[in-house]
Amino acid sequence: MQESAHLLIVDDDREIRDLLTRFLQKHGFRVTAAADGREMMHAFDGGRFDLVVLDLMMPGEDGLSLCQKVRARSPVPVIMLTAMGEETDRIVGLEVGADDYVTKPFNPRELLARIKAVLRRTQTASPAAAEGGRFHFADWILDVPQRSLSSADGDEADLTSGEFDLLQVMVERPNRVLSRDQLLDLTKGRAATPFDRSIDVLLSRLRRKIEPDPKVPRLLKTVRGGGYMLSATVEKS
Repeated sequence: MQESAHLLIVDDDREIRDLLTRFLQKHGFRVTAAADGREMMHAFDGGRFDLVVLDLMMPGEDGLSLCQKVRARSPVPVIMLTAMGEETDRIVGLEVGADDYVTKPFNPRELLARIKAVLRRTQTASPAAAEGGRFHFADWILDVPQRSLSSADGDEADLTSGEFDLLQVMVERPNRVLSRDQLLDLTKGRAATPFDRSIDVLLSRLRRKIEPDPKVPRLLKTVRGGGYMLSATVEKS
């Protein structure tokens, strides 16, 4: 992980912005802070960021809408800050492209752990990447070093970092039933939390992007009482 990673913190609460800015700078990150969507998009247009920490509930344009804007133009990882008890909003946040979420009130060290975990997944090459791994399955090519997924016709699918990580884990273990806990461990490691619903949301998003009929999935299958499985022949090159 690059200790000088540039983070964009977006929260309308000045005390939280200042606290997180000082805390994260102390741990070696470069930090830019924004109070609302206007400041966020201005900063986004003028700089390059490795990760965005985005508050869900803000006056004016909310975090869900801003997350959609970010996701439409960049694969940069997004961690949402959500209030206690807003499970529906957290799930919607994951559906619109967030990579993870932290529930308020939170310990800054928890957020730090989540940030490091997400950056580790997106910035550190896996063993397959080190070998130049490319996986062919169905009509798709997963290029691990380039972190891209393209069809046989050359059209590239727009995957978030969370979607890519989950698909990579499944492609590397084809025709094997993986429980939610296993998938959480393999994608999030210690940053996973009990009752984390992100795997279900990510699978649903992936199905919409790679299945001919997401309602009747042929590749990413649900195994009742077991978990999920990539049902395909995979060839590595």
